[in-house]
Amino acid sequence: MKFIYLFILVSVLVACVKPENPGGEISEANTKEVLDHHWIAFKSNDLEETMKDYTEESVLITPDVTYRGLDEIRNNFVNAFKLFPKDSATFNLEKSIVVKDVGYILWNSKTPAFHLTYGTDTFIIQDGKIVRQTFAGVIQ
Repeated sequence: MKFIYLFILVSVLVACVKPENPGGEISEANTKEVLDHHWIAFKSNDLEETMKDYTEESVLITPDVTYRGLDEIRNNFVNAFKLFPKDSATFNLEKSIVVKDVGYILWNSKTPAFHLTYGTDTFIIQDGKIVRQTFAGVIQ
């Protein structure tokens, strides 16, 4: 008898759980929203807004270092914001593409110290967060 009650309880709980991604559909609108938020936060040198796009499981891969988790990714952006001073860096977003859960941007920037002639990021965005990101760029 206890088994029947347990079975009913588990059945009810399973029925009440909402699937994270019903039907396997990926919202390109949600991917674009996170991508746009990230670009605006980065350009603004807003560390807290930038970090809202990541989780402890996020990974950021660059040509020199792979950053894992919030602390390492935060340190990357602390250093990046020093290189792109808010009041003296200019940014140009040349291309922004979203396909399902993948976001891609192509951009450049001028700072007092250097010219990033080519910057590219690719993002895998799931459940409103960047779970994987790559970056590469060319500096003059």
